[in-house]
Amino acid sequence: MTDENQFHIPPSFIALYVPPGRIKPTAGRDEIAQRYEFCEDLASLLTEQASTTRWELGITERDVLERVRAGLDGSNGDSAPVSAAEADWIVRRLAELLDWPPL
Repeated sequence: MTDENQFHIPPSFIALYVPPGRIKPTAGRDEIAQRYEFCEDLASLLTEQASTTRWELGITERDVLERVRAGLDGSNGDSAPVSAAEADWIVRRLAELLDWPPL
């Protein structure tokens, strides 16, 4: 078995690709794995920035997470690097990594 086959993708992320009422994802395993790695890396990279923002601005954890979410969904005028569902997952994962309450 190769390392790729042993790579674990959490069910919460796979669920982003399963439409309501269906059981199969709309994307293949390789595509989902690639998107998962990107989103997990992004959440990890955002931990330091989120902590710093909270400290520098003196705002709540919720405010920081809302700002991150707004930045991820492209509402600031930039094109979004992730889908809305992925943005929600990243913000939940970021809260988990920082041991903050989720939105």
